[in-house]
Amino acid sequence: MTLVENACYITGAEVLTRGRLARLDITVEDGRVVRLSSAHDNPGALPVIDAAGLRVLPGFIDVHTHGAAGVDVNAADVEGLRKIGRFFASQGVTGWLCSILTDTPEQTLWCIEQARQVIEGGPYDGAALLGIHLEGPCLSSEYKGAMPEHLLMHEASPDLFARYQEAAGGHVLYTTLAPEVPGVPDLIPELAKMGITAAIGHSGAGYDLSMRCVEAGAKAATHVGNAMRLFHQHDPAIFGVALETDLYCETIADGRHLHPGTVRLYAKAKGWDRVLAITDSIMAAGLPDGHYKLGVNDVVVEDGDAKLASNGVRAGSTLTQAQALRNLMKFTGAPVEEASKANSANPAALFGWADRGHIDEGALADLVLLDEDYEVARTIVGGRTVYTR
Repeated sequence: MTLVENACYITGAEVLTRGRLARLDITVEDGRVVRLSSAHDNPGALPVIDAAGLRVLPGFIDVHTHGAAGVDVNAADVEGLRKIGRFFASQGVTGWLCSILTDTPEQTLWCIEQARQVIEGGPYDGAALLGIHLEGPCLSSEYKGAMPEHLLMHEASPDLFARYQEAAGGHVLYTTLAPEVPGVPDLIPELAKMGITAAIGHSGAGYDLSMRCVEAGAKAATHVGNAMRLFHQHDPAIFGVALETDLYCETIADGRHLHPGTVRLYAKAKGWDRVLAITDSIMAAGLPDGHYKLGVNDVVVEDGDAKLASNGVRAGSTLTQAQALRNLMKFTGAPVEEASKANSANPAALFGWADRGHIDEGALADLVLLDEDYEVARTIVGGRTVYTR
């Protein structure tokens, strides 16, 4: 696809801005929203996008995903990462973090270099790669999920993360840590100094240790309810801490990882400002059932459900952000004004991206246009149309 100019005039749609839907026209110049107006005038004679019958939402941001469209992040070169981003654009995603599964230091560094080239390479015809998520290696063996146990670290190493961050040019933004791994609570503030936001997960930690990590600066909990010790009345554990505190709760709303009632619990306990829609998708997203990879693991997908070939443990998902939004609305009954915060405003807030995740004058023109069934009709990244149905 040939990129259009990063300026346009979007007319005829209902626009989600400041928590409500309103019939407004959007003027985009130099990749940013410069005007929201009901006057129906095109001040700069800009290219017109007729969005009659559509709703314009802030573009979706996926901060935890391992791949899609036949490409696994741990094996993805520059073009592979862009292929993932093109598929994501078709699902309303305007920005994403590539999640590197626990791997050897050598392979992790190779993955980081590929991601760095895409991040620093500028706009292309897909969702913008905004940074890197390291899922591990400081994770619990007992709650490792699809993580290769022989590659897990049993003591936190600030030096390793510093090495990764230096190689990334500062683009490692997020990591998942198990509180019980020795050194993790003390590592969290050191990571913050490196520009890395910590999430807790893949863990059997109890309440006190998990709370210590929150007090140390952890900001999120990784796929809450999955690969973690669950609530007990005598020790609410990491699960209880995720629901009690202001942690952002990563939520896989595919109907498999979490019962719809559990999703309703999260929304009620946390409020819509702290639920974080992630896909945790693997290379099978967007493709039929079959045999796939997740890092070093062999995965079998049956009826859209991804599981390790070796033991049947669930291994990521085939969920998309667009389907996650539809499911969140279906599971909870929440209107799009509320539910879509999980896909856009909340991930932006987690990383302090003040100009993403909302539609307002001065914000980046990262937009998704949805039809009445909340299917994606067009995706715009930085004012450039990167997908049309």
